[in-house]
Amino acid sequence: MNLANAAWRKASRSHANDACIELASVVGTVAIRDTKDRDGGTLLVGRSEFRAFVGRVRKEHESQ
Repeated sequence: MNLANAAWRKASRSHANDACIELASVVGTVAIRDTKDRDGGTLLVGRSEFRAFVGRVRKEHESQ
């Protein structure tokens, strides 16, 4: 998948000196990469799988 023209955005919970990720929505897929290593690889997941992941993380965070 060509991501050269993807509109990347930094995750809302990222901080200046911490571990950060960037996300891009591309044709039914969410692309995820490391802000500090943009050429280090990209993880591609389906939108429904990404929503399920985020939902699970929120649920775990709320239970702590």
